[in-house]
Amino acid sequence: MTPPFPTEHVLPPELVSDWEALSSRWQDGPLSEWLALLPEQFATGLSLARYGDLPRWRDALGALPPLPSADIQLTTARVGLSGTAPAETIDALYCALMGLHPWRKGPFELCGLHIDTEWRSDWKWDRLADAIAQLEGRRVLDAGCGNGYHCWRMLGAGAAEVIGIDPTPLFILQFKAVQHYLQQSGIHVLPMTLEAMPEHLPVFDTVFSMGVLYHRRDPMAHLMSLKHKLAPGGQLVLETLVIEGDDEALLKPNGRYARMGNVWQLPSPGLAARWLKEAGFSEIKIVDVGATSLEEQRRTPWMTFHSLEEFLEANDPTRTIEGFPAPRRAILTANLI
Repeated sequence: MTPPFPTEHVLPPELVSDWEALSSRWQDGPLSEWLALLPEQFATGLSLARYGDLPRWRDALGALPPLPSADIQLTTARVGLSGTAPAETIDALYCALMGLHPWRKGPFELCGLHIDTEWRSDWKWDRLADAIAQLEGRRVLDAGCGNGYHCWRMLGAGAAEVIGIDPTPLFILQFKAVQHYLQQSGIHVLPMTLEAMPEHLPVFDTVFSMGVLYHRRDPMAHLMSLKHKLAPGGQLVLETLVIEGDDEALLKPNGRYARMGNVWQLPSPGLAARWLKEAGFSEIKIVDVGATSLEEQRRTPWMTFHSLEEFLEANDPTRTIEGFPAPRRAILTANLI
């Protein structure tokens, strides 16, 4: 029996199904401690008082038209539904989804409508998919998951349960727009930060942190928090901005890098590996390092604001607008004994 949502908190309508599903699955298990915190976290994460755009985004969700039955696509670059829909339905779908602009992670496709997101997030997935422990049957946490694109790919790879967390309400509602059509159990994107979770919750078989480490003033504290979410024998998948250099190389851009705020430390791949070792991980591997291209991150009709091209020096694309080395990203894996 699902426990009632506490009356002192207002349950955001988008999260009713999440509360019911998680309450049913978690109330008698190792995640019950986190379950007890969810009412307050849900109410805070989608608070109308804090986020004035919520009514507009909710209107967009409410305008989603019904789509014909179609096959669900979780293992292709474009997550979504196969098949086609009448032109007037696609027009209505386009208008509703554009109400959730900007779309940064993807791509998605719903009955022929291609949501061409700022990031080709499928390229990142392709770089890591064969380098990580198989996700079949695993419980997975994706910390800082954005709109959940990679969560869908994790579910498609066989994960038994995927929990994504992100504090940005727009991304939560973008996930809900896709879930409106895919209706998959065992996948949730919840409105909160990693720090809001119980500090010691060692129940996840795989933990992903992609695009988060450089936003932390204390990278070691972030790695330790991730470690405390892993079950014994679990794996961390870490993806981060890096710089070239030896195992001591570190760039501290003082909070701003490639026009991104809140960027504090960019290590070399070797230094990131050393941090993982110091945090107590083993079997550390650097599985990919490469520059971010203008084809992988770019402005599109679904993300019309400035993107990578505007973040680089016009006359020297090897440097950011601030004069730092242009973005490079690395993927590392590490295991917890």
